[in-house]
Amino acid sequence: MRYVALWTVLLCGSAAAALSAPAWADNPPGPPPAPPPPGAAVPAVGRTWPVGVRPTVVRGWKPPATVYGPGHRGVDLAAPAGAPVRAVAPGRVSFAGRVAGRGVVSVELAGTDLRTTYEPVSPSVREGDEVEAGGVVGVVEPTGSHCARTACVHWGALRGGTYVDPLSLLPPWLLRRGPSRLLPVLGVPMP
Repeated sequence: MRYVALWTVLLCGSAAAALSAPAWADNPPGPPPAPPPPGAAVPAVGRTWPVGVRPTVVRGWKPPATVYGPGHRGVDLAAPAGAPVRAVAPGRVSFAGRVAGRGVVSVELAGTDLRTTYEPVSPSVREGDEVEAGGVVGVVEPTGSHCARTACVHWGALRGGTYVDPLSLLPPWLLRRGPSRLLPVLGVPMP
């Protein structure tokens, strides 16, 4: 008789569980977001340069022909040792430490599938820290730069495991050089 009562309780509990809505029914899991198609445009989410106001690009982005081929997977920006290095957009620090003897900071950009990297940087942030656009993530290290004649910061950008041109993160108004100049209109006399 004891076993009959136990089976009755188990069956009733199972039936109640089967008839009740699962805990995730109000918010069912959807499929993971699809990765952007190859060659998709990189959103211009940057709000500031990583160093300076309009730093000199010492060496530009040159994508490799193959995954492991030669190329330049970022841009080198002229910056003196000790200069502050800033996050170009808001995000979360995913790495701050040393790689191959160089200080590196990586920031996952909020609301995107993009990650930026900065090196050689002496980090002032830690993994997991939230940063705002323009927030200081460290300072340029005096050694470890791969720029031959001048100190620089190597700025990289990745979408998943694929490098993209970090300059494409900046909106056109940040990329412009110098002020706009108005030219005289032909056929209209000067006052």
